[in-house]
Amino acid sequence: MNREILVATTNEGKVREIRAVMCDLPIKWSFLADHPPVAAPVEDADTFEANAILKARYYAKKFDTLVLADDSGLEVDVLDGAPGVHSARYSDEGTDAANNLKLIAALHGISQASRTARFVCCLALVQNDDVLLTSMGTIEGQIVDDARGTNGFGYDPHFFVPDEGMTTAEMPPEQKNKLSHRGKALASIKNGMAILWSA
Repeated sequence: MNREILVATTNEGKVREIRAVMCDLPIKWSFLADHPPVAAPVEDADTFEANAILKARYYAKKFDTLVLADDSGLEVDVLDGAPGVHSARYSDEGTDAANNLKLIAALHGISQASRTARFVCCLALVQNDDVLLTSMGTIEGQIVDDARGTNGFGYDPHFFVPDEGMTTAEMPPEQKNKLSHRGKALASIKNGMAILWSA
């Protein structure tokens, strides 16, 4: 499995998590920061999977290489699934801090029991225009007002996992990478790669 794969992200948090889970594979990994800058694609699909495929195909054509792309976000049930595919751009500013402020404001007055939510991650592995593999992972939790923990990124400080008694930002990286939406999606696609290239 001596291959080169470009991971189509500039998000340092995602880079850390992907390196941690996938580093033992005999693959030469690169990230967008390792390549000449190009304009980002418009992620205008209405599902995480479609956006991941769109992104992977775009960069596969730009750089003529195998590409692994991720699209992920937060779905809050009482907000009809918002922010969903717009998670990274939920607020006008599009920063983690502004996104979290908007989220907590949108949930003002909503009881804790009604703040059920999940993180969703979809991955797509693409060569040229061909989708070789896709995977999806989720983790269920609740949204809490007070930010807790300094690990993770994005909505992690406000995403409380009742079974663990902590937010995903309070989890050590090893624990989060086993339980998280991205960790599960990466484990699934990792198995898929082993099967795909076992011949």
